[in-house]
Amino acid sequence: MAVTTTRPRSAVPRRRWGRASHRQALTAYALISPNLLVFGAFMFLPLILTFVVSMQETSGLGPAEWVGLGNYSELIRDSVFWRALANTVGYAAIEVPLALGAGLMVALLLNRAIWMRNLMRTVYYLPVVISGVAAGILAGWIFSENIGVANKALELVGIAPVAWRSSAAGAMASVILTSLWINVGFNMVVYLAALQNIPREYYDASAVDGATSVQQFRHITLPSLSTATGFLAIYGVITAFHVFDLVFILTSGGPGNATEVLGTYAYDQAFDTRARGYGAAIGVVLYLILMLALTVQFAFARRHPEEA
Repeated sequence: MAVTTTRPRSAVPRRRWGRASHRQALTAYALISPNLLVFGAFMFLPLILTFVVSMQETSGLGPAEWVGLGNYSELIRDSVFWRALANTVGYAAIEVPLALGAGLMVALLLNRAIWMRNLMRTVYYLPVVISGVAAGILAGWIFSENIGVANKALELVGIAPVAWRSSAAGAMASVILTSLWINVGFNMVVYLAALQNIPREYYDASAVDGATSVQQFRHITLPSLSTATGFLAIYGVITAFHVFDLVFILTSGGPGNATEVLGTYAYDQAFDTRARGYGAAIGVVLYLILMLALTVQFAFARRHPEEA
């Protein structure tokens, strides 16, 4: 009796599936290849060139001199760099929590059935779409020490005018207040989306158990907003660390170096002083800080995959 051998049935589907997946992979790479080329040409390649330039001493004109880590060692001894780093950290430490708190309060208010709610949402979100340059010019008029709206309003309520331009505290306060005006709308939209995803049954059940509004906010609302708060905190830190246009237009880093941040200091070194290599080194340090913040964000997303 002849014995016949048959190929396992699982082999054919597996081969077909392998071919299909291979074709799908090739199709996917073909579709994303234009974006990869654009990313490589305008993002990845400039990043590599910036790192190379940071190893050189060059003005952008004439030959460059290779100095290795010389620019980075000079950063360690540069007091202005440390002042700019401290200003950036201080700006982020003050602006981000205030923007989170203000965005949450506005979202809680506009999540209720109030008069002209849709119009108010638009009004709060409108500054988000305004460019930093336009916001800086507008803030320059508002915080002018002589004819500014801010000091005129303070005089009406009997408060002495503030030296928004000539004092370190006043200049930094004007930057932070303008940033809040810009960023609160974005935080409001994210918090509104998170609030509307909280099941109403949670509040109804807690009300039956006798929970007050404060207890509902503490035990239901805040825990449900933890993911949104984590995202907005990381996003706010990243945005705060690469702030440039607003500070450049509003204060130009002054008075003195009171509002100098890493972005404006890198620009000053690269284009005003024409120390391109030194400015590139500052940019690389800023990039590493932002990558650290992104790493924290990705770690948060991995810990909460179902909520991210």
